[in-house]
Amino acid sequence: MHPHHSHVLQLDIQGTPQAWISLEHAALHVATGSVAWVDGEGPLATLRGGFNVARGRQSVIDVHPIIALTGASRVNLFDVAPAFSKRKLLRRDRMTCGYCAQRFAERDLQCEHIVPESRGGRWTWMNLVAACSACNGRKADRTPEEARMPLVYLPYVPSRFEGFLLEGRPIRADVHEWLAVRLPKGSRLS
Repeated sequence: MHPHHSHVLQLDIQGTPQAWISLEHAALHVATGSVAWVDGEGPLATLRGGFNVARGRQSVIDVHPIIALTGASRVNLFDVAPAFSKRKLLRRDRMTCGYCAQRFAERDLQCEHIVPESRGGRWTWMNLVAACSACNGRKADRTPEEARMPLVYLPYVPSRFEGFLLEGRPIRADVHEWLAVRLPKGSRLS
């Protein structure tokens, strides 16, 4: 088993991503019978448990890379925007400055407020874009219009499926594909 792919994508019964969980956590769901269905190209891991004397064999649990749990979803996650982080924003914007359109390394980009913080601009998906330090410095405390620096792309709130891809953790190809086919039309990640 590849150590980087040791996380399982947990879904609700409708197939909405809920969380990345550990192999052990997923195995517990399998053992307690709370998995409605699984997906992915074969098991992520086979865990061996205790020896059952009555049956004369060791218990074995197959953990798949995608598991859907029984029961109602806690919240309608389509109404919940993915949590914001600098890393996810830079990935959403494909490491490209929103003003000069050049690609940069992650360390050379900043989260840039479209409406400046000093003027009530908030830390939200819709008010932030990736920007290189030169453009960020040039725009300063102005709006793009005032600075005569039009945005080369528009910000957007990532969908639940995009949020899981934007985390940037290593994902098995089959899990990546499963998420990718469910991206909204026009997603920058597709």
